[in-house]
Amino acid sequence: MKHTIYFNGDVGIKDTFTIAGPKEGEGPLANYFHNVLRDDILGQKSHEKAEILMMKSAIKNILNRTDYTTEDIDCVFAGDLLDEITSSNFAMREFPIPFIGLFNACATFCSALIMGAIMITGGYAKRVICATSSHFGTVERQYRYPLELGAQRTPLNQWTVTGAGCTLLEGGEDHRVKLTAATIGKVVDYGVTDSNDMGAAMTPAAMDTWITHFTETGRKPSYYDAIYTGDLGHAGSRLLKKLMLKEGYDLEGIYDDCGALIFNREAQKVGQGGSGTGCSNLVFNSYIYSQMMSGRLKRVLFVPTGALLSRITPLQGESIPGIAHAVALEVK
Repeated sequence: MKHTIYFNGDVGIKDTFTIAGPKEGEGPLANYFHNVLRDDILGQKSHEKAEILMMKSAIKNILNRTDYTTEDIDCVFAGDLLDEITSSNFAMREFPIPFIGLFNACATFCSALIMGAIMITGGYAKRVICATSSHFGTVERQYRYPLELGAQRTPLNQWTVTGAGCTLLEGGEDHRVKLTAATIGKVVDYGVTDSNDMGAAMTPAAMDTWITHFTETGRKPSYYDAIYTGDLGHAGSRLLKKLMLKEGYDLEGIYDDCGALIFNREAQKVGQGGSGTGCSNLVFNSYIYSQMMSGRLKRVLFVPTGALLSRITPLQGESIPGIAHAVALEVK
């Protein structure tokens, strides 16, 4: 069975929008974000309510930027890390648009892009919004410790990105950046049990999806101007490069990781870098998309990664399965 599908140039990006948290706004990509928050609580009573508001704001802003109304959008694909994708579900109460919630952990944004592109290519939709969000305050206390505890972070920890972003996909020929292909990943589990080491848990899935993509398309890494994983962080992305080199794939000079790009690791004290469903979303919808629109990048392979644990599974001694999906984008 083939894992790679092609969109035949029928799916393009109409526009993108990003909302970044204060810490993200102090990082190296600050000038690329559309909106940077001064306060990550946004005047709400909880971080959870703040994340819901971020998601709602991102969707409203993408509509405003494109001059579309809710009636112009055929479907929204969205997800987050909060229990039962609470942020997406609650945000969509505000929009009378057909909605499909998704969860592939930090790979959710790519799941949304793939499902949206399939809907458009199949003739079932004209315009689709793909959105995800995450928040340091909500994810840390769900998966790790209450913020008030001030627990010491391990050397392999990553920093959950606070932010929300949207991509508006549209059918037709008049879009500069097109989604041309996608490789759907499978769940890969190498037995990593340390929930503080997400990079190691997700790296095998990224490698599996990459090898599948290159094998099925007949392409080499050099076909692309740049290849990005989602949020392996500094340690995970170094491990991936070494493992891929052993498989005969040299990624030097064309590969980077969104989690490594979004923060200044040393100055901001973020451990191995960024993570969360908002991480690859913010980097793609701001920095990567800008590079493609300017012509600096013409072919990109975008591979968000996800660690498929819950708050319960580590307590029960389970290992951490990983997944990675790939989307190929080209400037036409």
